[in-house]
Amino acid sequence: MKLREEHIDFENSIGPWLGKTSKIADYYLHELLLEQGLDLSKEQMITLKKLHDEDGLNQNELAFLTFRDKSSLTRLLSKMEKKDYIKRKQSKEDKRINQVFLTNEGRAVFKQSKQAIKKFITIMEQNITEDDKKRIIGILKKIQFNFTQEKVTL
Repeated sequence: MKLREEHIDFENSIGPWLGKTSKIADYYLHELLLEQGLDLSKEQMITLKKLHDEDGLNQNELAFLTFRDKSSLTRLLSKMEKKDYIKRKQSKEDKRINQVFLTNEGRAVFKQSKQAIKKFITIMEQNITEDDKKRIIGILKKIQFNFTQEKVTL
């Protein structure tokens, strides 16, 4: 007796469209940063933004805010330190904790990256109404909630 295979309609599910859109957006942002003459990855840009908002975060806080595991964040910060974008300093209260600070170079690079980010957002949101934007953001928040709830209930 042959078992009947369950059909899954991947093309009409949200996943492939989210994935493809994310890859296209990442590629386009990378190209815009290169046009600005910036040797900066999306992950480095996000880290600069978080530190711009709150300089001196410790590595654990930064890992949480950037959705990265500790070891991949450590590798990312090492690259950024070599480029002189950030400086890590050992906490005076707890020697096991490193605080991360922007350098002057890091501040300048973040400031310069804003032009690319602005262009990126303008292109991404062209022909999309404010109502469309609110709906898209609402749907993406629901998807994120679905995943976070799944992890909690397992």
